[in-house]
Amino acid sequence: MPLSLRPLILLLGCAALAQVQPARAWGNHSLMSYRVFEAMPEVAQAPAVTVEPLEVFLQRQEARIERLLDDQESWARQHLPRYAARPDALRFRAEPARSDADRRAAFLAAMRLAPDSRIALFRQLDPRHESEQLADLPHPQVSTLPISKGATQRFVALQAGQAVSALAVLASATDEPDYGLDIGLFEDNGSEAGRRYGFGRQPFGNPAMANSSQAPFHMGFHHQGPVFERLAPAFTRTFAAWRVAQYRGLARLAFETGHPDWGWRFAGWALHHVQDLTQPYHASAAPGSTTAGMVWAEILAKLGFPDRKRGLIVLQSNRHFVLEKYQTQLLLAAARERRDGAIELSLRDASRDAAYGKWVDNYVVEVVAREAHAEGPATDAAVVTGAPLRYVLDPEFDFGAREDGIDLDAEMRAQLLTQRQRFQEAIARLLGHVGSHSRNLLRSVLPPR
Repeated sequence: MPLSLRPLILLLGCAALAQVQPARAWGNHSLMSYRVFEAMPEVAQAPAVTVEPLEVFLQRQEARIERLLDDQESWARQHLPRYAARPDALRFRAEPARSDADRRAAFLAAMRLAPDSRIALFRQLDPRHESEQLADLPHPQVSTLPISKGATQRFVALQAGQAVSALAVLASATDEPDYGLDIGLFEDNGSEAGRRYGFGRQPFGNPAMANSSQAPFHMGFHHQGPVFERLAPAFTRTFAAWRVAQYRGLARLAFETGHPDWGWRFAGWALHHVQDLTQPYHASAAPGSTTAGMVWAEILAKLGFPDRKRGLIVLQSNRHFVLEKYQTQLLLAAARERRDGAIELSLRDASRDAAYGKWVDNYVVEVVAREAHAEGPATDAAVVTGAPLRYVLDPEFDFGAREDGIDLDAEMRAQLLTQRQRFQEAIARLLGHVGSHSRNLLRSVLPPR
């Protein structure tokens, strides 16, 4: 392979995966989702649901689940480019006599989710409306991943049979795929699931770093163009759109068969991956760089001049983290103060939803990811011009490594008002896309009223 081809693959792998941390891509999805859906009549007016363990849904509907997963597998093999076919040994079969534990394990294997996924009975608190006196559910009971730097999630336990609002189930579930569901699924991750699941080798990133293995399920480089696809075909092996199809189908089945708790919860899981792909740094390999620039940086590194490559990786990572940390801090502060700003209004604004058209099978790729990829350069520019310069222009500063000691909101208040306003306007515009696409997916799942 010529020098300009193989190094590009290595460079892009580092650039993309340097940004991936647990609970990244819009930080805490639940903070956004509470605002997106609290004024949507289909959610706000939905009756409370009864909390139900996963095992109950699986036991009562296993014959229908068997048919659904078979149909989904056939569809994926026919319609998803470069799909990694599920090994036949993982097929979910209705076996009424088996134990709940065996049925759950069979379902996770057929879905090709991490076998140790918690799938706990919980909800995440909405800081705008909920008491701070509620007892927290420990993080390890909800997620297999360590708490990320700057995490804002707070969990409370639910009990089977308890009544809970549809909004709480839905908003809480939109953050859940970042709790370890997609960890260790490739054959070079050193896990039993990776050896069984048929995904092959991890297409990009460092397979020895557990957290990086979720990236191909939460990113989608669908619109980089033919040159990128020819030079780095591994980067077209992403699975976010497939996860959306899986969870969306399960949500519809759950609603149709009288399991609204799991209808809302599976819908939330699907929404997570849609919301991830509205993030320009998840729909573009390096929004602030051209393909030619990335190739040149790698060539220089191979010739013994690595500074350009290292700087590119650090800066893309820093800008990604700065965008998400600032967005999360703004949402959290507004929620605690029970006030609305441009971001909250944009998340709730349903006036643009219909302009995107109804949900169809290729909506994730052709509408969500295409729009986010097109927003990449403008978003990167907004971060560079709006944030403190040392975080977004200094390749010697690693924002992710130092995040715990950074109060970005306080530092942003010291910036020029026009800089701060433009950055916030860019965030509000992007979160408007989050709101519209989230509502459009949910409308495609809910039964007719």
